[in-house]
Amino acid sequence: MTELQQEIKQLIIDSLGLEDTTPADIDSHAPLFGDEGLGLDSVDALELGLAVQKHFGLRLDGENQQLRESFANVAALADFVAAQQQS
Repeated sequence: MTELQQEIKQLIIDSLGLEDTTPADIDSHAPLFGDEGLGLDSVDALELGLAVQKHFGLRLDGENQQLRESFANVAALADFVAAQQQS
């Protein structure tokens, strides 16, 4: 697990109030949304998107299909954030 993935896991826990969850509990490759993985919903998606924008200083376009794919799991989100920070 990369340092960025660890940071994103902690951001998910803090921004969504997942009090009984630790970063170690979150599989970097498990789905964030749906019935598997963390099981987050659309409200969680909005909150997480805002937290990512604020924490990393990014501007996100919710209509972008690639953006939705970038939020599939922690690993994909870390890759997306890293790519945005380099551009």
